[in-house]
Amino acid sequence: MTTTIQLSEDTKALIGTFGTKEDTYEDILKRMCRLAVKEQLREFLMSSENTLSLDEARKRLAKRWSK
Repeated sequence: MTTTIQLSEDTKALIGTFGTKEDTYEDILKRMCRLAVKEQLREFLMSSENTLSLDEARKRLAKRWSK
């Protein structure tokens, strides 16, 4: 089953720049989605949010396990 989505001519042209003459718009959009998912995963894995530096982690470890 296929559907129709409405795009401006500018957006259609922009999407077309990501493909070749052999690619369908569906091929291009699927490729773009795969790349977007990989980028989101990379950003999540490489995020420094809620992380500690190695030095800070060592300090906390030493404090917690000091005798």
